Amino acid sequence: MPLSHTTPATEAEAVARQLTLREHIVPDDTGPAPGTPATVAGVDVAYDDVRGIVAAAAVTLDAVTLEVRERATATGPVPFPYRPGLLAYRELPAVLDALGRLATAPDLVVCDGYGIAHPRRFGLAAHLGVLTGLPSIGVAKNPFTFHHQPPAAERGAWSPLLDGTEEVGRALRTQPGVKPLFVSTGHRVTLPTACAHVLNLARRYRLPETTREADRLCRTALSAATRP
Repeated sequence: MPLSHTTPATEAEAVARQLTLREHIVPDDTGPAPGTPATVAGVDVAYDDVRGIVAAAAVTLDAVTLEVRERATATGPVPFPYRPGLLAYRELPAVLDALGRLATAPDLVVCDGYGIAHPRRFGLAAHLGVLTGLPSIGVAKNPFTFHHQPPAAERGAWSPLLDGTEEVGRALRTQPGVKPLFVSTGHRVTLPTACAHVLNLARRYRLPETTREADRLCRTALSAATRP
């Protein structure tokens, strides 16, 4: 069952809640298979730090054609101070609001961020997946504090993203010769399946189409919300 979200009052409370909620992560493949008929949502946020406003976007695509099916946005005050490892608490209220405005719930959510590639193994994609019950994946542009060997140059090549000797994700080459993306699981998706989903969604560019569409939309929503 989906769980409710409340913004914690303190950093200690936020950490404790992460440690409790991460026990609900389901590390299986009960979501859709990559490239099969399904609706995939991309979510992303943009901030105006001066005004303390966050804008979130949720964009759903057809997993086969990559055509956009639906768009939704939500804006509001930034609800939690910046703290490394606790960024999800700044984004979740707006992201959940945007997802809730979609007429049809997606079959999979792709977050611009991390899943279990997180100091406490509970980044935004994992947190969002547990709260909503939806299969979720984290796709980040940098490796955070983790290390990896460069994958081979061809599309689809990957190398483990490591915290010490523990694999927390993969550095995945989505286009030949471009910088890899950093894929980690969130909820109800295994790592090989997560990478296959990302490759299916990134057929022409480095970033998945879900991320590209959500990034554009949240920036537009932020601009509209902060326009004099």
